[in-house]
Amino acid sequence: MLKNWLAAGALALTAGMTTTAAFAQTTTVPGEQVGLATGAPLPEGVYAVNTFLYRSNDFNPANAGVDIGINIPILLWSTPWVPLGGRLELAVAPPTVMGFGRGRGATGVRDFTVNVGTFVGGIWAFDLGGNFGVSVLGGAYLNDLDGDRGIVKLNNGVVTNPFGAALGQLSSNTYRLGVAGSYTGDGWNITANLTYNFYDTPGRFENANVIARSILYRPSDALNLDLTATKKFDLFNEGKAKFEFGAIGYGTVNLDTSANSLAFNNRGYFALGGLVGYDFGLFTAQAYVAHYVASDRRAYGNGDVTEGWFRVIVPLYSPTPAAAPAPIVRKY
Repeated sequence: MLKNWLAAGALALTAGMTTTAAFAQTTTVPGEQVGLATGAPLPEGVYAVNTFLYRSNDFNPANAGVDIGINIPILLWSTPWVPLGGRLELAVAPPTVMGFGRGRGATGVRDFTVNVGTFVGGIWAFDLGGNFGVSVLGGAYLNDLDGDRGIVKLNNGVVTNPFGAALGQLSSNTYRLGVAGSYTGDGWNITANLTYNFYDTPGRFENANVIARSILYRPSDALNLDLTATKKFDLFNEGKAKFEFGAIGYGTVNLDTSANSLAFNNRGYFALGGLVGYDFGLFTAQAYVAHYVASDRRAYGNGDVTEGWFRVIVPLYSPTPAAAPAPIVRKY
């Protein structure tokens, strides 16, 4: 059963964001799909999934650091259509990025919120038998529909980012492709998920403030890798394996780190951590924590980062099989 719960989040994290210019990178957040059997097709139905990330950066020069929160709600429809044997799953998600200034006084960065362009996309997932599954994903973050996509300011109102925008990669729609493979036998979820983001570059904030509108932004194409190896256990002899434990890893590689790129001198990072989960019956909850073990930004003080995640998966609807007709009993 937990195989289906995990697969229910197949697109849960297809709508994420990065942090600030210091972490300019892929629009899809590395680690978004950790804990999900994204290669496995879902049973037909409608699912709600919400994932929240809190990123804490240990680097805080002059009390001017910024912690980041990202909330990713998604509505997923696993359709009845199975062309060529692969289940079609459609999703829509409007993520939000929140910045929390850690400084005090006039020079501290203000708290801010950025509404990311809604993600629309789908998955084509195949059951290969033997508890193996593969899927391909395609979609786009419709960032061009958002006019004002966030400006970073100090508490005294001064714009701190010379580019004006908090998240320069939102200057363009983000196009996303992905492929995933999962093994879900005997309570295991062993999944590898590769994601590619690419952009219309250079991009521009057409309806933002004067500073952001006057700059051409050059987001870097990027590759993300999310890895999961967890197992379910029946710890209290309930007759069902409800607890989930395991290891996770994820990271990103920016493909353009030239001087004109938003990912200038920032090749990427990789994080390792652990995950716990529990199937409550009506919903499943997961929590995981990871710390950067490799980062191209470490020399700049941005390598010591810890990320905490929390996710809830709720099935909203599943088709009920038609009841068998009652037998006709005749008396003679």
